[in-house]
Order: sequence, then structure tokens, then C-alpha cells
Amino acid sequence: MTSPSPENPDSARTQEEGATPLTHRQERMVSRRSWELLKSLLRPVRVPFVFLALMVVLAQFTGVVGPWLIAWAIDHALPALRAGDGLPTIMVSGAYLAAGLATGLLTLGFERQSSVLGQRMLLDLRRRVFRHTQRLDLEFHERYTAGRLVARQTNDMETLRELLEGGVQVIVGSVLAMVLTAVSIVSLDGATAVVMVVMLVPCVVLTVWFQRRSKAAYRHMRTHSARLIVKFTETLTGIRAVQAFRAEDRQGSAYAAIAGDYRDATQDSVMISGIYQAGFRLLGNATVALVLLVGGLRVSHGALSVGVLLALVLYARRFFQPVDQIAGFYNTWQSSTAAMEKISQLLAESPTVDDPSRPVALSRSGGRLDFDDVAFRYTEDGPEVLHPVSLHIPAGQTIALVGRTGAGKSTIAKLVARFYDVSQGSVSLDGVDVRDLSSLDLHRAVVMVTQESFLFGGTVRDNIALGRPDATDAEIRAAAEAVGADGFIRAMPYGYNTEVNKRGGRVSAGQRQLISFARAFLADPEVLILDEATSSLDLPSERQVQEGLTSLLGTGPGGGPRRTALIIAHRLSTVMIADRVLVVDGGLIVEDGSPTELVVADGRFEALYEAWQNSLGEGDPVADREFDQR
Repeated sequence: MTSPSPENPDSARTQEEGATPLTHRQERMVSRRSWELLKSLLRPVRVPFVFLALMVVLAQFTGVVGPWLIAWAIDHALPALRAGDGLPTIMVSGAYLAAGLATGLLTLGFERQSSVLGQRMLLDLRRRVFRHTQRLDLEFHERYTAGRLVARQTNDMETLRELLEGGVQVIVGSVLAMVLTAVSIVSLDGATAVVMVVMLVPCVVLTVWFQRRSKAAYRHMRTHSARLIVKFTETLTGIRAVQAFRAEDRQGSAYAAIAGDYRDATQDSVMISGIYQAGFRLLGNATVALVLLVGGLRVSHGALSVGVLLALVLYARRFFQPVDQIAGFYNTWQSSTAAMEKISQLLAESPTVDDPSRPVALSRSGGRLDFDDVAFRYTEDGPEVLHPVSLHIPAGQTIALVGRTGAGKSTIAKLVARFYDVSQGSVSLDGVDVRDLSSLDLHRAVVMVTQESFLFGGTVRDNIALGRPDATDAEIRAAAEAVGADGFIRAMPYGYNTEVNKRGGRVSAGQRQLISFARAFLADPEVLILDEATSSLDLPSERQVQEGLTSLLGTGPGGGPRRTALIIAHRLSTVMIADRVLVVDGGLIVEDGSPTELVVADGRFEALYEAWQNSLGEGDPVADREFDQR
């Protein structure tokens, strides 16, 4: 039988944190959504699925005739053979062989068909989940952890595989096997049927006990397994801190305690399963013994033939096999139901930022941005993190956003990129509300380069071409040359075809940032957003990136700026290349002007500039030269 398997970390975490239980109405809604998901998976494969069920049914019919053929052979074919007529024996032997061959072929057929259909449905579901999670907006991904999404694609999918591939065999095959076996016993001998009914009562009681106890044990296993996974993942993620503070022993002791709890829960589950299996087999053997005893007495009185007695014994043994299979399938059913609920809830998530029903076409943008009385809060009842602001940014202007952490700088940038929708007012690109633009047009016109500069697994070429996968090698090299990345890329073992490790492990932070600049340069947006693009770099790397940034901002045919840029930075060396500085504090723009104007305005930016100059000692010659040229 199937033993309980560990569940997903987030389910256990919900239990540990004491999540609010669902109401009866909510449970019905979740259950209905789960069944709708299952029906949507079955709908495309309903014809081969019916064929699969038909093979399972036929296999049960061909399998159930075996004991009856043996009984007929003993009571009729063997006496005929003793009398010199071997034809009945040949016929019954051929029929038994044919039934066995048909059962074997049908079993092979439905096992293969169930695997094919199960994997086909899982492939459809995996694609659906992946596409859906990509369509969901940033608000969802900041709320729904990556670990939970991984669990949906791995643990929950594997759990559903057990249901989709083995469910028909158990639900249809085992139930039908019990019915056909019971009908066969009743048709052969009513007295034996009474014995079976009497012995079925303790079997039912034992099965109910097993289901209740295994449900509790299964829940404990799931909880402790989740705690084990969370602790293991947390320790590996923070391995630098663990080793830096010599916390290996403490972490090892904590992990050992959690692993011990999981071991105890697993042992309890195995013990319950062992008791059930031992008890069930004892009742099955006792039933066979009673059938043999009652049948033997009836044979001695001439009320039953020897062949029928043997068939009854075989049917008695066969009757308890599907009961055991159904009980073992109970845990799979439980976990599969939970998995369907979680996946269906994920698929029921809808993006708060979605494409308009009738988008306004934006063939080519100039890059003009306008904030009209814009305010923003992350939740309806949450605090206002950006207070009403009106702002005009001409096309081609480079804007620097400065201020303390949490002041609202990144919020302004995310509203332009439409990672979130405004709570009040509107953000417009070239006079068109960004909410009226299709995601394709908006993402073509607006590109954000983040501090992390994430590099995907693959080659350097693939990472630069992320925004334009159809770009030629010449265009990719030109983009890298434009931002100063071509030199170090060519120095790599395989140049542009060099594989980068997870998160760009083969390149330094500065090189990774330059690759992301080349990616943005190749995408050629009208609006470029740089979110802390140099904050994690050392001074030599920052110099290199600053040169690439200057090239990335570019110049137009008349010598002016070619694209609008929003630069979020704490380092004023980056800010000084801007045309205009917005000082943000508490969700408000408190200062607005050129770097030259604000440095002498005796305001917050002037204080930041003085502090920056003092931190450099004699000053930064490069930055000073740039500032003087203004």
C-alpha cells in the first residue's frame, strides 16, 4: 500500500502560524474550483480517457473468470477426462490461458495509456501554471514567495501524477473488482456470502480506524517535513552568515531536532500502516479459513462441490485485495485534493495590472512622461507611500531621483513601468495613460535596469539578446561595444558564447551590470529606468559602469539626449550626470532642479553633496570635472 508522503513547506507553515480556517462557503468554493481544474484537464483527453476506463473494466471481467473456470474444470472437465473425453479439459485450459493473456495485455495497455494521459495532462498543467505566473504582476510575486511557486511546479505536480496515472485503476478497477467478486461469490454459494459479509464488518472498522489515524499521522509528517525543508533552505541561503558567526553547531543542533521530529512522525505513520496491513492480512486469512471450514462441511454433506469450494477460496482471497488498494489510495487522494486546491488557487489569481480591453496603439514613443495628481498606496487600506504629485518630464531628459531609503523613489519608477497601477491620478507616456497601452507597447518603450542585473543561465549572447531575441550577432556586438562591454566579453573563454552560471557567477558585479546595459541598449527603449545600478560596485567598477551608462543614455541626431532616463541612485557620482534632480522625501518631491542649482540652493541636495565631497577627501576629479562643465 502507499505510505504517506511529505507535503509542501507552505502548507505546513500555514498550520504552524495558525492561519484562519476557511469558512464552509469558502471550502465549497475552493472545492468547486479544484473540480473545475480537474475537469479542464480531462476535457481534452476525454475520448482516450474513456478508452482507458474501458480497458480497466475489461481487465476486471477477464480476471474474475479465472476461479470460475477452475471450478468448472474440477467438477466437470476432470470427470470427463477420467471417462476418456479430453475435449472439456482442453477447452477450459484454453479459456483460462486466453483469459490470462487478455488480462495481461489489457493491464499493459491501460498502464501505458494511464501514464501517457497522466503526463499529457501534467504537461498541459505545467505550461498553464508557468504562463499564468509570468502574466501575474509584481504585486503578486512580492506577496507569493518563489518557494511556494516551486512547490506548485514540483511537489504538487508529482502528487497529482499519482492521482492521474493510478486513479482510474483504483477507483474504477478496484471497485469493479469488489463488485464482480461479490457477485461471483453470491452466485456460487449463499452461505459463503454470509460468511464474507460477517468478516467484512471488522475489515470496515479497521479501514475506518486506519483512515482516521493515517490522516492525523499524514498531517504531522507533512508539517515536520515542511519545517525540515524550510530549515535546510534557510541555512543554505544564509550560509555566509552561518560561517561568519561560527554558527554551524547551533544550526546543526536545530536541524537535528527538526529531523528527529520528522523521523518520529514517519515512524508513527509506518507503525499505523504496519498495524493496518498486518490486521487486514490476518482478517483476510481468517476469512479464507472460515470459508474453507464452512465450505468443507458443506462438501462433506454433499451441498457443495470441491471445485466450487476452491473457487470460493480464491474469490475470498481476491475480494480483500481491492479493499487494501482503496485504503492505500486514501492518502494519495488526500494529498492530490490538497494539491489541486493549491494549484487552482494559484490559477485563480488575477493580475491587478492587466492589459486594457481596447489598448491605444503606440507605434513609436518620444519618451515624454507626465504625472497628473498621482498618489499610490500598496493596499486599499494601507498608508499612502506617494502623495499626490504632478510632474512633467520632457522627452530626452535625464532625471535623477534621490532621497532616503523608503522615500518613494522606486515607487515612482515602478509606476512608470506599470509594475503597479496608481491609486489616484494618471501616469502618461506621450499623452497616453500607461493603463491604456498594451503590455507589449509599454515594455518596448520602457526598460528598467535593476541593481541585481539578473543574468539567466545560458550564454552572454543570450542574455544581451533577452529583449530582442531576433537580433543579429553584429547588433549584439555593437550594443556591447557601445557600453564598453565588448572587451571583457571577447576575453572570456568562448567570447559571446561563454556560459554564465547561476546569477552570472562567471562575471564580476561591474561586468554583470555592463551586460545588463548592453541588453537595455539593444532593446532601444524610449524611456530607460536605472534602479540603483551602481550601488553595489566598488570605485573601479563604478568608473567602468559610469562610462557605459553615459553611452547607454546616448545622444540623438541633433546632439541632444536620445532617450528619457530615470536614474535612482544613492551615489552622487551617478546623479551628477543628470539634467535634473528630484529629491524625494516621505512620498513627496521636496526639491526639483538641475544639480548645479540644487548644490547652491542650501537644501537637502546641497547637504547630500557636501557629505559626498567630504567622504571623498579632496574630492572626485572626474565628478568635479563633470560638475564644472555644467
